[in-house]
Amino acid sequence: MTMGSLTEEKQKECQLTSAHLSSGENGHQCMPETRRPNRTSSFSSKEFSESDPLFHNEFYGTALASGTISEIHGQEMPSESVWALVIQISFPFLLAGFGTVLAGMLLDVVQHWDVFRNVTEIFILVPPLLGLKGNLEMTLASRLSTAVNVGRINSSSEKWNLIIGNLALKQVQATVLGFLAALVASALGWILQEELVVNHVALLCCCSVVTAFTASLLQGIVMVGVIVGSKKVGVNPDNIATPIAASLGDIITLGLLAVISQGFFYYMEPYPYITYLVCVVFLCLMPMWVILSFRHPESQKLLFSSWEPVITAMVISSLGGLILDRAIIDPKLEGVVLYSPVINAVQESRSRGPELRTPGLRFQNEDKKHFALLLTGPNGRSAQVLLTLAIPGHLVFIYTIYLIQGSPDPPTAVFIFFYLAAAFTQVFLLLGIVDVMVHCLWKCGRDPDSFSIPYLTALGDLLGTGFLTLCFLLMSLVA
Repeated sequence: MTMGSLTEEKQKECQLTSAHLSSGENGHQCMPETRRPNRTSSFSSKEFSESDPLFHNEFYGTALASGTISEIHGQEMPSESVWALVIQISFPFLLAGFGTVLAGMLLDVVQHWDVFRNVTEIFILVPPLLGLKGNLEMTLASRLSTAVNVGRINSSSEKWNLIIGNLALKQVQATVLGFLAALVASALGWILQEELVVNHVALLCCCSVVTAFTASLLQGIVMVGVIVGSKKVGVNPDNIATPIAASLGDIITLGLLAVISQGFFYYMEPYPYITYLVCVVFLCLMPMWVILSFRHPESQKLLFSSWEPVITAMVISSLGGLILDRAIIDPKLEGVVLYSPVINAVQESRSRGPELRTPGLRFQNEDKKHFALLLTGPNGRSAQVLLTLAIPGHLVFIYTIYLIQGSPDPPTAVFIFFYLAAAFTQVFLLLGIVDVMVHCLWKCGRDPDSFSIPYLTALGDLLGTGFLTLCFLLMSLVA
């Protein structure tokens, strides 16, 4: 077949396609193959990975303030309607919130256990270990959700290699982060108390590693099931997976930490070397997880490149743990333990979305080099929904705690005012931070799925605990 016949067939296809376009739309001009580069074909045939953007810069249309992307080469880009966005965010938001309510009430109970009274550094461990849901679980959910959206888990062999590789990578990260979090907690406790008990350091390392490993494995399996199930029922996994990780992560991790630390605390006296032995066993399992993580090229790459955000986030969360540890001994800050997991519920309900995965969302005037505005840009709808949910959502959580606890006195108006102000300020700051952070990561060639969520979760824990402590301090002054 000659080049001339190929060109004629292409022109006929263009004419047939243009005939089906509505009169209000601009049809494609039929041009010879030699004069019109077929960028769409090269785009659709490109092999994607879960760390790639959905659309490259050359395929971006106009980013509208309502969140709709205009036509690109005759194809309407998918977007979520406002009502679909509200419905898909509200239910996971409430689910994540009630999970953190239970976690806060559990922490309020276990703070009186023997291990928490005798080894107070364990409170410094709480935010970093709870933060693993952002460092690991929500990052895993984010990567797998992107893989679903770009069609990378349609093949059975590709799907299982991707799942096994990412789960193995997560176990390596959980073991290392659990061990490092215990060392940081021990160092901070040593600085504050000017005393270092070696057996307590061993207990912290053992409990932290076992808790991080077990919680990460359980939640990873749940996340895989949720994301694969979301794909089958046609629900956007971005709106479902991360809130479920948040709601399950806090209660599972905190429950495991309390039970495991209490058990090892009692066995440590008759068997002083059991904590050292268990910790060494879990560390020796790491080579096996490293080998399994090599089953997929993306998890193999992340094994060497993903440590910066998760370790930095762990250190930031430890600072929040330091605030929590100091709040335990101050009677004015008694409620910080109960409400600290709850105040961090909102940022977990939608840590990312399809808009934030794409690198080209900027103003039409590229000369200004400004990023999209928080409330009027393409991501404005998600930000507006989260800000709208912050106040009524936290009111529901406050009164849920009041009803479950059966307290004779309802929350005071002063407490509600200061608490809601702290929660709203935290959410507003986090939305502004993540809007700038994701675009900067794209600009620097970093993958937001692996970098933004750990930083966001750690900053949320630190800001939430700090604002909550300030809330109770202001209450004491008013009283």
